[in-house]
Amino acid sequence: MARLAPRTSVAPERLKTLLPSLKPTIYHDPSTKQVPNNIRTIAWNPLGTYIATGCLDKTLRVLYRAFVFAHFFRGGTGIYDVEMVENANHQMSVLGNADKPNVRQTTELKGHTASIEKVAFNPVKELELCSVSSDGVVRFWDVKTKQVLNEVKGLGETFTLAWAPRGEYVVVGNKDDKLFVISPTQNTPISSHQQPVQTNSITFCWSGQRIFATTGDGKTRILSFPDFEPSYKFDYKEGPEAEFMLTGHTSSCITVELHPFNRYLATGGTDSLIALWETAEWNCVRTATKMTGPVRSLSFSWDGLYVVGGSDEGSGLEIFNSETGEHLCTYKTMTPSPVVAWAPNRYALAFADSGSLRVIGASTGGK
Repeated sequence: MARLAPRTSVAPERLKTLLPSLKPTIYHDPSTKQVPNNIRTIAWNPLGTYIATGCLDKTLRVLYRAFVFAHFFRGGTGIYDVEMVENANHQMSVLGNADKPNVRQTTELKGHTASIEKVAFNPVKELELCSVSSDGVVRFWDVKTKQVLNEVKGLGETFTLAWAPRGEYVVVGNKDDKLFVISPTQNTPISSHQQPVQTNSITFCWSGQRIFATTGDGKTRILSFPDFEPSYKFDYKEGPEAEFMLTGHTSSCITVELHPFNRYLATGGTDSLIALWETAEWNCVRTATKMTGPVRSLSFSWDGLYVVGGSDEGSGLEIFNSETGEHLCTYKTMTPSPVVAWAPNRYALAFADSGSLRVIGASTGGK
């Protein structure tokens, strides 16, 4: 058996010239409305082999992807992008034209009756997907069999979701600022926790002992899990004023993402800023200011060196060096792209543009 080549990071100077030149693979779906902002959420599975999208028009699709990369040749991009599909006998075949993927080979998961606001794969199970819809239903799916493994109903207008790192729970939030702890195997919530402020986005720390929750007043709360109490308090203050929060935005903070090696917490707000917080003393070490419009999504590259921001204004994806805050490049898009996600194990970006899913990727080829 051949040895797997070790992953190597791409130097910033190389990445800033490479990414803008890459041509995306476009996934046209005739059954999905080709309108801006139709795709509400994008998620990769832990191995980077599946991509799920949830849409405003209730469409939930899962695509099986396999990327085959070549090395750089005298400055060339050296990228090969191949789509693998499963037949009824679970055998793999390769589609002949990667520039024109066949959406009929994707999996559509049906059942939600309203827009799908968030999807996320179980971090320890490559085929288990959770979807959250504004119909108030949370569903757990087996993406290979299309079966619903579990569903929890009656949660209000749900829109945010985060898996615990070991996959035993999800936390789901609704627009009444209530957070629910849900098990993938139980049809009722384990617990619910009313929040005192508008709560927009949530994510777990890698230990699973804390949750980061962004708020409507531009702050990020650090809460213990599973009791949802403030993790840090000022000794010289009392009551709600004693809670320590990350204060880095002048208006609503709407997205949050944790560095893959826990170096930084990234937050994005309607003030068009991306703030990077070091996770030892929780100081804001740098801000990125090149975004246009509200920062709707954030994603770190697999090595944590780069962070990308998506917005529903402007005409591109903005990529920054997380170690310096330097704006490296803009990947131009046809329409604003509010939803973007790096693959978990390579330099591949999935994003929404003109109502369609698009993917770009690059070989590392050494520094």
